[in-house]
Amino acid sequence: MATETPLLLDTIEKAADYKGRPVLRSNSGGWRSASFIIGVEVAERFAYNGIGRNLIMYLTEQLGQSTATAAVNVNTWSGTALLLPLLGAFIADSYLGRYRTIIIASCIYILGLGLLTLSVLPSLITSNHMDTLKVRLCSSELHLQVILFFISLYLVAVGQGGYKPCVQAFGADQFDGEDPVERKAKSSFFNWWYFGLCAGTFVAMLIISYVQDNLSWGLGFGIPCMVMIIAFGVFLLGTRTYRYSISIKEEKNPFVRIGQVFLAAIKNWQTTPSEIAFEEEACRTLRRYDSEKFKFLNKALHGKVCTVNQVEEAKAVLRLVPIWATSLIFAIVTAQTATFFTKQGATLDRTIFLGFEIPAASLQSFIGLSTVLFIPIYDCIFVPIARVFTRKPSGITMLQRIGIGMLLYAICIVVAALVEIKRLKTAKEFGLIDMPHVTIPMSVWWLLPQYVLSGIAEVFLMIGLQEFFYDQVPIELRSMGLALYLSIFGVGNFLSSFLVFVIEEATSGFGRDSWCADNLNRAHLDYFYWLLAGLCAVAFTAYLHFAKSYIYNRQSTI
Repeated sequence: MATETPLLLDTIEKAADYKGRPVLRSNSGGWRSASFIIGVEVAERFAYNGIGRNLIMYLTEQLGQSTATAAVNVNTWSGTALLLPLLGAFIADSYLGRYRTIIIASCIYILGLGLLTLSVLPSLITSNHMDTLKVRLCSSELHLQVILFFISLYLVAVGQGGYKPCVQAFGADQFDGEDPVERKAKSSFFNWWYFGLCAGTFVAMLIISYVQDNLSWGLGFGIPCMVMIIAFGVFLLGTRTYRYSISIKEEKNPFVRIGQVFLAAIKNWQTTPSEIAFEEEACRTLRRYDSEKFKFLNKALHGKVCTVNQVEEAKAVLRLVPIWATSLIFAIVTAQTATFFTKQGATLDRTIFLGFEIPAASLQSFIGLSTVLFIPIYDCIFVPIARVFTRKPSGITMLQRIGIGMLLYAICIVVAALVEIKRLKTAKEFGLIDMPHVTIPMSVWWLLPQYVLSGIAEVFLMIGLQEFFYDQVPIELRSMGLALYLSIFGVGNFLSSFLVFVIEEATSGFGRDSWCADNLNRAHLDYFYWLLAGLCAVAFTAYLHFAKSYIYNRQSTI
């Protein structure tokens, strides 16, 4: 009996091993398990960005699409890939659990990457010249190739939809938040997670974009597929070491609990304030921080259909909506890095040394590089200095961090507009307005500031939003919280597509070139960027209003 006591004390509450048995702290979870999961994330980001970041070049140069059409297709695919995690999180949190969802999603992911590789191979048989391609556009062979390409592309989106919201939450599950030592390690996990994410993106931009532009697209899509297969094998190797979250069967599904509140509030919409006065008084006696907001949900208390805890959970989710909505404009700005920023770079002098040109898409590697370099500066310099003034352990709050990121993204798009003015002026000075395929004698390094600013802004906005939506949702819905964070950028990509379509329709015709014309020397991307800068100013003003009145769901120190 004496030998069993330490084992009982070493058991992790609400966690089990891969066979469903009580899990021991000493031989499960922690950094050993988390390292498998971080490694998989590095590979997944390598694969996803390896196909996504240079996609606009494939659509325009290999499939012959116009710049505007290609930008819309890239944004639509990215938006779908970032919205599907909402479905993936629902399935994981309600039915399959995170581990099973990751397994199924990874298989779909790999299938999509494999078919994507096959879909580009036929183009290697024939010439890549645009004249030959235009002849082949009407052929049934190319038609089937394009259909397979887009089916494969969206299979990747489906796979990522199940994979993305679960893998990070599953990694965090490997640390016990109730244990002081593991709680500290859990906080560190998020930093290393994002570091790995950016590292995978950085390597993909350096290697894959070069392979795609200079060797072959088949190899450029095949390498990410092989890397993802290896990563999946590594993830499976950690199966015996993982901690698997378990829920109490008597508890209602969190989606059901919250949905029941909204349904009950609608059903009781005619209930008078006096009829729910008792329930509201009970609400005030509990330790809650924002019961006076969204009081219409208190109608769900009438008839004791819902508990006070349920109502407060629903209010916590509803309070996230203004922050989510005001972040959308900045998601539109981030969408430009993989589309118009890349097309800008393709027109400039990209010679690094004699005989070698940096691929236009490789410039996006500076986003990941600046993020990786700035994270230690943020942790070791910015946070300690901020602590002196705010006396907060994290230096600044999550919402302050998000606000700084928004401001930096607004500055980024202003810089992009100014550089585009310079690019157009140079093209005009050298008489290259009607020669879009001739390299403009202007160094591609003029674009570097906007990429670096985007990377630094990411440290504030992306990590801030990620942390905010993970922390502020009910604990059982943390996969959904991360999915909500991703959905900001999914909707942002769709809004970017819609905005490009509207601009294309509004600014073309009557012999005029649109702002997003194929000939960028006659287009006006600078006007588009100034429009985005104006929208950023409006959104940032609205964000400040909502952030100022926001009350955190938990008494968090961050």
